[in-house]
Amino acid sequence: MLDLLIIGGAAAGSSAAIYAARRKLNFKIVTDNIGGEVALAGEVNNWPGTQNIQGFELAQKFNEHVKSYGVEVDEGWRVESVARAEGFFIVTAKNAKGEENKYETKSVIVATGIHPRHLRIPGEEEFARKGVTYCTVCDGPFFRGKTTVSIGGGNSVLESVIMMSGIAQKVYLLTIEPNTAEKKFGFPTGDDVLIDKVKSLPNVEIVYDANTYEIFGDTKVRGLKYRDLTGEHDLVTDGIMIHVGMIPNAQFLDVEKDPIGQIIVDQKCRTSIPGIFAAGDVTNIPYKQIGVSAGQGIVAALAAIEYLNKIPSV
Repeated sequence: MLDLLIIGGAAAGSSAAIYAARRKLNFKIVTDNIGGEVALAGEVNNWPGTQNIQGFELAQKFNEHVKSYGVEVDEGWRVESVARAEGFFIVTAKNAKGEENKYETKSVIVATGIHPRHLRIPGEEEFARKGVTYCTVCDGPFFRGKTTVSIGGGNSVLESVIMMSGIAQKVYLLTIEPNTAEKKFGFPTGDDVLIDKVKSLPNVEIVYDANTYEIFGDTKVRGLKYRDLTGEHDLVTDGIMIHVGMIPNAQFLDVEKDPIGQIIVDQKCRTSIPGIFAAGDVTNIPYKQIGVSAGQGIVAALAAIEYLNKIPSV
């Protein structure tokens, strides 16, 4: 019987683990992969104390810090369900081989993060990993000297374009938003500094009011089709980077959620079920940032410790 099971191995899960280890709880981390979306980030220059670091390197440092406390990490296991028993929880996970593992624990911290939203258009699934990608950092270097398209309207697509401007010969940026002040000139959720930088890049062309409706090719991507205010257009390209939002990884958990599937938590990261806590991007926190997730992981760990101190022994 564990005191605590932490589900997730990125910023929130790692921070929670460090605090749980310092309190000498009997606990484990179970995670599908180490680092989550942090590991897929490009340059990170807003992590306090570190002026500039690659996301993958930062994720590795989180993992090294956790393991320095002797924390047991079960990597490669995706949690399928969390069920309540008499005074504890049974967490079921499966690996890529379909093998099953069960954990009995007095409390749970869910720090499973988010995953990319798809456009759900013809050709998207067909050409996945054949020119279509949801991770510019991972796949961008494969398109050196070529033409690419980045699709979206927030910081992630702006960062995608900035990266590709230094790799590709030509970069198109398609945003469904109009070029108006009310919509922040095409990027309603983007940071001004990123918007200004993208607009200054000589090999970047921005297409506004662009609704992408099909991806086409042969053995790999050859282009896409989109509609704007002037009609329908074909755009020839070698690679398509899709950054249109994220979906919370919370389908396995039956707690109160908001309309988009984020786990609703209070100030102590408590969910609607006592003993289950949630932290990081999987929750309804207003800002999806590494630093915010790390802070929430700490809060969740301290709240779990408080909870454990008040419950009878199982």
